[in-house]
Amino acid sequence: MTAKLILTHDGNTIGEFELNKEQMTIGRKPENDVQIDNLAVSGQHAKIITILNDSFLEDMNSTNGTYVNGSLVKKHALQDGDTVTIGKHQLRYINKEASTGSDDFEKTMIIRPDAAGMPASAGSPTVERQMAEVNKKIEEQIGKPAADQPADGNGSATARLQVLSGANSGKELALTKALTTIGRPGQQVAAITRRPQGYFIIHVEGGDGSFPTINGQQIGTQAQALNDHDIIEVAGVKMEFFLG
Repeated sequence: MTAKLILTHDGNTIGEFELNKEQMTIGRKPENDVQIDNLAVSGQHAKIITILNDSFLEDMNSTNGTYVNGSLVKKHALQDGDTVTIGKHQLRYINKEASTGSDDFEKTMIIRPDAAGMPASAGSPTVERQMAEVNKKIEEQIGKPAADQPADGNGSATARLQVLSGANSGKELALTKALTTIGRPGQQVAAITRRPQGYFIIHVEGGDGSFPTINGQQIGTQAQALNDHDIIEVAGVKMEFFLG
């Protein structure tokens, strides 16, 4: 079932919106995917990025802020039943297949391949409490020889990234998770997802409005398939994608 938002005002349902695109915007201007024509709502107020079965809400520096279940948020991993308040309107998130609980730290983990040791940083206190364990796993992953890397569902060797620039040039990271995010929070972040059809990359965050590139071409707002030996650049760091 496709995730959806139910828009209400004063308890009355105004509309329903399926999250059928990987990136959807919410705001007062008519070009938004979810338009809320109210002066309490900024022109571009918030956006929702949907990757696999999960959706992530991000406030776009709105004037009056974005709230989830009554709490002011900048970024939030949505869970089934969450109520997003924008101005005087509410958006209820419906998705029975959304991940819950401890999965949050994997969904928001940021791997910075230009920093010493390829450390991970996080977008929430919940993530930060688990960073020591995550860092250890990343270091172990980097040190694994290719022959020891696990196979994907098709029986072939797991895809990997090799860093081509920065402090970690030459190091590799096996893409063993369904979702791996790379980049610098506040500057540029992308996510690589593993799907039955292959590996895809999607733009998650770009502080200056720029997008990651594949072989020198910006990827845009929707997911792009990755091919063997593609050169990815995220937050000024170049990486080569290897499949198998």
